[in-house]
Amino acid sequence: MLTGPKFRRGRAATASADPPRRAAAPAPSPKAVAVRYLARRDYSRAELAQRLAQRGIDAAAIEVALDQLTAAGYLSDERYAAAVVAQRSGRYGKRAIAYALREKGVTADAVAAALAPLAATDEFADAMALWRQRFRTPPANDRDKARQVRFLQARGYPLSVVLKVMRAAGAGDVEDL
Repeated sequence: MLTGPKFRRGRAATASADPPRRAAAPAPSPKAVAVRYLARRDYSRAELAQRLAQRGIDAAAIEVALDQLTAAGYLSDERYAAAVVAQRSGRYGKRAIAYALREKGVTADAVAAALAPLAATDEFADAMALWRQRFRTPPANDRDKARQVRFLQARGYPLSVVLKVMRAAGAGDVEDL
């Protein structure tokens, strides 16, 4: 059997030859980075600007890229707001949805336009359906009652609607919460 560096098998035989080094690829443009983000899901303009800024892109380049994407129809706060409303309606109240949109930097006009279809919906019916889906039975004691009230309030339903749901569910005296 032959041994030695010249006759060695496997990786060690080729390790002496250094692989050629690649030149560093140029950084992608802010517009290309933004398009990659938008390919995954919709973003609000403010949220996308924040993501680009976290990558170290300067503010002027971000604004130019976002203006181009808005003009091309790839970026729209109205479309983003409508998608969030469609996703969260029925599971969250109007207040919680509006709050989430404002947190993402959507303008007040876009929020109002997106919430307009929910104006005809009955929040009591939505909250009651959510309560039935989650709990199914009336609370057994005050601790359960408080937990159910907190759940509905955390979902953005006003206290007046929550108390109506608890009365309809047979929770007894809900005024002492």
